[in-house]
Amino acid sequence: MDRIDTVKELPFRVGFTGHSGHIRIEPLPPVQQSSPINSLPEFILPPAFARETPESIKTLVEDKYLLPRLDPDEFSAENSGRQWEFEWFDQAKIHLEPTLPRSVVVPAWELPFRRPERASELEKWEPASVQVDVSELMVEAENSIGVRISGPPKDFVKGSINNRPFRPGGLDDSQSMGRTFPEGASNGEWVREVLNGAPAQVIPPSFKEGMDLGELKGHPCSWIIHEDQSVPKTTSESTLSVQFDDLFKRAWEEDVTELAIDGETSELEIEVIEAGSPKSISPEVENKSDLPVGALDSESSVIDQILSTGSEGLGKGLDDSGDGGRQQPNEAKDDSSDGGRQQPEAKVWAVTGGSDGIADHFDELVPDMALDFPFELDAFQKEAIYYLEKGESVFVAAHTSAGKTVVAEYAFALASKHCTRAVYTAPIKTISNQKYRDFSGKFDVGLLTGDVSLRPEASCLIMTTEILRSMLYRGADIIRDIEWVIFDEVHYVNDVERGVVWEEVIIMLPRHINFVLLSATVPNTIEFADWIGRTKQKQIRVTGTTKRPVPLEHCLFYSGELYKICELEKFIPQGLKAAKDVYKRKNMGTPVGGGSGTYPSLPAAHASVHSQKPNSFMRGKQNRQSGPQNLGNFVGAGRGNQNYSGGNNNWGSRISEKSLWLSLINKLSKTSLLPVVIFCFSKNRCDKSADNLRETDLTSRSEKSEIRIFCDKAFSRLKGSDRNLPQIVRVQGLLHRGIGVHHAGLLPIVKEVVEMLFCRGVIKILFSTETFAMGVNAPARTVVFDTVRKFDGKEFRQLLPGEYTQMAGRAGRRGLDNIGTVLVMCRDEIPEESDLKLVITGSATRLESQFRLTYIMILHLLRVEELKVEDMLKRSFAEFHAQKKLPEQQQLLMRKLSQPTKVIECIKGEPAIEDYYGWYLEAEMYSNQITETIMQSSVCQPFLMPGRVVVVKSQSGEDHLLGVILKAPSSSNNKQYIVMMLTPSLPATLQSSSSGDASQKKTTAGIQILIPKSKRGMDDDYYSSATARKGTGVVNIKMPHRGSAAGANYEVREIDTKEFLSICNAKIKIDQVGLLENDSNAAYSKTVQNLLDKKSNGNKYPPALDPLKDLKLKDLNLVEVYYRWNNLLQKMSENKCHNCVKLGEHIKIAREIRKYKEEVNALKFQMSDEALKQMPDFQGRIDVLKEIGCIDTDLVVQIKGRVACEMNSGEELICTECLFENQLDDLEPEEAVALMSAFVFQQRNASEPSLTPRMSQAKQRLHDTAIKLGELQAHFKIQIDPHEYARENLKFGLVEVVYEWAKGTPFADICELTDVPEGLIVRTIVRLDETCREFKNAAAIMGNSALCKKMEAASNAIKRDIVFAASLYITGL
Repeated sequence: MDRIDTVKELPFRVGFTGHSGHIRIEPLPPVQQSSPINSLPEFILPPAFARETPESIKTLVEDKYLLPRLDPDEFSAENSGRQWEFEWFDQAKIHLEPTLPRSVVVPAWELPFRRPERASELEKWEPASVQVDVSELMVEAENSIGVRISGPPKDFVKGSINNRPFRPGGLDDSQSMGRTFPEGASNGEWVREVLNGAPAQVIPPSFKEGMDLGELKGHPCSWIIHEDQSVPKTTSESTLSVQFDDLFKRAWEEDVTELAIDGETSELEIEVIEAGSPKSISPEVENKSDLPVGALDSESSVIDQILSTGSEGLGKGLDDSGDGGRQQPNEAKDDSSDGGRQQPEAKVWAVTGGSDGIADHFDELVPDMALDFPFELDAFQKEAIYYLEKGESVFVAAHTSAGKTVVAEYAFALASKHCTRAVYTAPIKTISNQKYRDFSGKFDVGLLTGDVSLRPEASCLIMTTEILRSMLYRGADIIRDIEWVIFDEVHYVNDVERGVVWEEVIIMLPRHINFVLLSATVPNTIEFADWIGRTKQKQIRVTGTTKRPVPLEHCLFYSGELYKICELEKFIPQGLKAAKDVYKRKNMGTPVGGGSGTYPSLPAAHASVHSQKPNSFMRGKQNRQSGPQNLGNFVGAGRGNQNYSGGNNNWGSRISEKSLWLSLINKLSKTSLLPVVIFCFSKNRCDKSADNLRETDLTSRSEKSEIRIFCDKAFSRLKGSDRNLPQIVRVQGLLHRGIGVHHAGLLPIVKEVVEMLFCRGVIKILFSTETFAMGVNAPARTVVFDTVRKFDGKEFRQLLPGEYTQMAGRAGRRGLDNIGTVLVMCRDEIPEESDLKLVITGSATRLESQFRLTYIMILHLLRVEELKVEDMLKRSFAEFHAQKKLPEQQQLLMRKLSQPTKVIECIKGEPAIEDYYGWYLEAEMYSNQITETIMQSSVCQPFLMPGRVVVVKSQSGEDHLLGVILKAPSSSNNKQYIVMMLTPSLPATLQSSSSGDASQKKTTAGIQILIPKSKRGMDDDYYSSATARKGTGVVNIKMPHRGSAAGANYEVREIDTKEFLSICNAKIKIDQVGLLENDSNAAYSKTVQNLLDKKSNGNKYPPALDPLKDLKLKDLNLVEVYYRWNNLLQKMSENKCHNCVKLGEHIKIAREIRKYKEEVNALKFQMSDEALKQMPDFQGRIDVLKEIGCIDTDLVVQIKGRVACEMNSGEELICTECLFENQLDDLEPEEAVALMSAFVFQQRNASEPSLTPRMSQAKQRLHDTAIKLGELQAHFKIQIDPHEYARENLKFGLVEVVYEWAKGTPFADICELTDVPEGLIVRTIVRLDETCREFKNAAAIMGNSALCKKMEAASNAIKRDIVFAASLYITGL
């Protein structure tokens, strides 16, 4: 184109290039000669559409669709140098995983005593290598539900709500683990519908739309079904594991009729041919010589096998057989030589024997130990280690401080040796922190609790049981690597609140994980181990010891002296008698304050003690409410102060308490029984008792220096204001004098300082609550019980033997003390011998199931189609005994089904006796109520007059008859009515009603002989009513009088009002004189005919009296029963069995048939899921979840249910409704986290917080939500009181405290806002941080980004200073 000159002499020219006409700008030299050629265009206009050739089309398709290219928007020039904020590997369509090999070489493990001898001690055993198929080693295929792939690294430890959980061990053969199909698909109903032309089922469950299959036409077809001709070899183990379907099918086939197919077939014909019948075997098969001998009777072999089982086998199967009657491989073998079958040996899941000689030959059995111990192992420890080496699960039951931790350490060592993982679970966070410190120097240890996550990649993980449960439900990939799970303090399963977590974890653990269970001695160790073995389908080796490493002696401390009452588990009554003698001498004749008289003898004193228990209860209750000022009045101490001041003088009480503690400490110090742990069952009691020893100093200068240095280093991590907290200053003052306090009200760092100093031996006296015995492994020389009574949250009660044993087990330091001493303090009473024996030598508390359904458990299980809540219920410890009886019930059911059923041969056609008998039983339910309240009442008396049509009982009581009243009672003494009724049958001989010289009436059954007119009497020729001719009132016929007239049989007899079933609204005329005095045939014929006329439509009775108009009944329920009653009588009268001559015989058979069906149905019910104890509660909770939208009608978990699955800290329903009602949206982060404290705060009684108007409104809104949910649950029959439900799950005592803390207020200032102890404040705020994380994850699921950011800000606001100070066990000093 032409030259274009610019201002600054930078000429250029513009041109077009390419098919698309792109503009090209080309600079030119400063001077250019003009030329006519330059005026010509530099291009030729392209055609509108380029000519297409196969090559151009191919190139276009390759460029556009086949060749890889970058997104032009993302990778444009403007975005050059930009970094994208997403993971490439997460966005990859194809999972970058290497192809798995088909086989792999693995080492073969061999028992230590079977290994070849070593040439020298330095030579180590090397395992042989074998090549195995990868599919045999992959737990992926069998132990996970569905196809699982590894998730992102961030979810490796804790899992994700999107993961599928691993398949629980022991559910491998459960029918629920397979894919479930609708009933119509399983029984072929949908197929038959399609074949008959009905529309196909195209919409899957929970889907709104389905596939379009077009129009499907029905085609005629013929189904011919034959049983399989080849009879498999049946063994005793296969015959005993018959399922329901097999039983019902076999029972049905026995009665099925064979359908012959002749000529053309209809649209759908089915021929069922029984196996083993002659018709099912073709002639070719019959002629074959290789047919098995037992092929023809194979069907009956199952029944024969069951029937041949004696009662002894039943009992043995009940005790020892597997769950649900399942047999293990190689348990029983066929005895093919003689055709008999050997009884299968029952599988024993809890193995206790077979350990003889293991301790003696331990070095030979386990020559190469994974961990060496610097001391000689006890026998039970060697047995447990041997079983661990064999890869078996163990249950170790032993006393406290017996050395159970050795077994846990060895499991850790084996996991490190095998390059797997081991998990140590503990019920209390303190135990987890302490074990982390103990194991850190020996193993590669990590810690996972609600607020701490340290080294989760370690091979040995210590965590709380709730964390492990969450990992199992969320399908954490770390589960694949776990070889051992160690359950410490298994007896904690008895805990009402958290015991269910242990059962959930045991049930949900996959098959490849082995168990190490450590427990104190309990009576039903075998039972609990048997439950675990049956549930997980693996044997549990039970070992342990009842021997204490340090024997205990038990003494009473009274009046400054010790009285030994028990030694070596044997009670010593002489010591108790000596204490009582001292008590009598001291209190004989001494006046008691308050005018209560004297104690002349021990029984009187004991009665006084019992009479004052309610008062002590009220004092204890007031103590909990009023705070530390009234602590002197506590059970025994409250009664003891009466002996000093004659009234309720607190000063005298303090003096008595102080002198009592001083005398105890002096006694212990003189007898070298320090250090001592004194158990008090109240936080305030611990503090008050420690304050009574202000002048006591038990530490030396060196110990004081050690305590001071330790405290300075421990508290140096706190900022200045926190170091001067009143509690820290007060506890430091006690520690310097060798006195410690330990309870839940202390700050966590203070409790850890006390525990560590006590373990170092510088604390001589420790006042503690019973949590110290559970959570800290710190034995002492002596243990003292302040009292043997405690308040358990509901009432004052005696200590249980298990509780006493747990705390007393802290007495005696192994290796330091030859004997441990346990003291029981006595103030103003000496306990009875029976009470002391029960507490000291009584049996420990049995392990009882605390399993209960929770909404979060149901939702987690409903997330996965293959897992059923019913499986979790039936495998709980609560259902253990019921599930253990399944083999016996299954055999009993098979026996019942094999019995021949009786057949009723009806003379009138198809039998209808079962319907009749059902109505009869239903009528019997109302019989007493109708008879007593209506028939015998004065309301009916006016209607029971001669001529009234009634319905009365037959003499057999199994039928009812239509009749008419002939005569009412003439006096109050005689209450018998004379009634004539129509009877179904006529006796062979008729009793004459006339006197001896009167002529007999010539009648035969069913036929009335007419007498000639010339021989008839006047009474026979005419009929008149009772009013037409008056009689004498004398009854001349003999009762009962039977006869036949008008083609029907009748009977006249006397009956009582109890035999009246119904009073009809019809009356007939009767000739009372002719019927009762003259025995006139004509009168009987006329009366019978009138009764027959009253029947309409065959046997239908006249309608009964109206209960409202005639009988004037006021009770609506009674009116309803009256209508039902008469409807039943009408149905029975219309049935063809009514008045049948064989009714009594058939009723008896029908009764036996019904009893048989009820027994069979009862067995089926007991073996079904519906018989589970918590099934009604489960159905109610399912209805609640449907109502609030967590699941739909097909039990598919919705987004609301997924949000509820994230809520582990608070009550899941209230938290979920709070989120979906947007109750936190209008609150600031500080206000939101303060309101959320109501979910995690646990103390019931706390001072009322002072709230802002907006916080008060939010509080009331959340409380109303809880009330609404409680009412909804109560509506669906769940045993919940709405207001109690709200009080238990929402406690607003720390709302103001948390609000001020989130705003930055110092900890010392917030403690002044409430009477809640500092330790509980810290515990609540720490748990609140976990709740914030859960709400944050839930907000992400909901898509609420604003709430997600608010929860993150709230978490950061509370996470500071002393509340989140690191544990000394974790960081060390």
